[in-house]
Amino acid sequence: MIIMALDHVRDYMHVDSLTQNPTDLTTTTPFLFFTRWITHICAPTFVFLAGTAAFLTLKKSNDIVGTRKFLITRGAWLIVLELSVINFVLWFDTQYRTLIFEVIGTIGFGFIALAMLLKLSTRIIGIIGLSIITLHGIIPLLPFASHPIITALFSTGVSQSSPQFMFVMSYPPLPWLGIMLTGFGAGKLFEKEQPARRTIFIKIGLLALLLFVAIRMINVYGDPAPWAKQKSLIYSVMSFMNISKYPPSLLFCLATLGITFLLLALFERLQNKITSILSIYGGVPLFYFILHLFVIHCIMLAMVFIQGYNWHELEFSNFKLGRPVAKSGVSLTTIYLVWMMVVVGLYPLCYWYKNLKVKHANKSWPKYL
Repeated sequence: MIIMALDHVRDYMHVDSLTQNPTDLTTTTPFLFFTRWITHICAPTFVFLAGTAAFLTLKKSNDIVGTRKFLITRGAWLIVLELSVINFVLWFDTQYRTLIFEVIGTIGFGFIALAMLLKLSTRIIGIIGLSIITLHGIIPLLPFASHPIITALFSTGVSQSSPQFMFVMSYPPLPWLGIMLTGFGAGKLFEKEQPARRTIFIKIGLLALLLFVAIRMINVYGDPAPWAKQKSLIYSVMSFMNISKYPPSLLFCLATLGITFLLLALFERLQNKITSILSIYGGVPLFYFILHLFVIHCIMLAMVFIQGYNWHELEFSNFKLGRPVAKSGVSLTTIYLVWMMVVVGLYPLCYWYKNLKVKHANKSWPKYL
């Protein structure tokens, strides 16, 4: 949750974020590249653990019908929220000229799809998930890959109904569904006792990272962008690590989820004041997600006004965020400072809302926000 905010502060406020791809090796710097790369861990972790949470919910209630109903209603709510509130917070565009389908929407889709599979065994659901992660990279090679339905489910893309209005599929549902189903299948691991659970997490994490290195070295399958030797060692490493998130490739999943499992193992043993503070953010994920985007966007508007731009120079058309076309923004070092300010500043609200959820835990609405 905290690392995610770094990526969004960079998206909104970095001086080159409107014109430069941080993973384009011809224009990026190591500092910018790895600032972007570390945030790759966020989305697959969210989706994976959403699947795990669904497993634990089912085990707790032992009620397939009730869990299915909850997942369908929760999933539909997340999709509606994505296409309404979250898209407004993203763009601040009252005309909704850009609708983008991102992580909240794809989690919603995943919940609905998972609800339809609950009568299958946990093992089978996990195998389906791993199969999607491993094999969906073949889809573009198949003769029917260009069919609109296949493209919408498996690929990123832009659909434009007019010069002003567009729909952006940033998180195609099927590849991310593979991660969620794998998280559901891994739910049994979270039922094991320590230290066995921690040992398993370490083994899975290391195996995933070793597979990542081995498959990446072969450089034939696993990611649509092969790596190549670059002008220096650091740029060659960056090329090796430059894996595809849109959609998430096999290598992307191995690298990010491998790190996730190692982090889970690490935090198994850490119980202190810092982890207690971190758990506040994790206890209100959707509330934090919407709130942090709104706050960052407002800070960005304050930034452009401070830099001398006026309201008439702001652009809220497709992908403009309100930033003027002319150069505006701050350095990457300043991005880190703003990021820390945002995270610390949101703590009191997250603490308040988590206590509110606990106070009203017997009601249904806390489950939806």
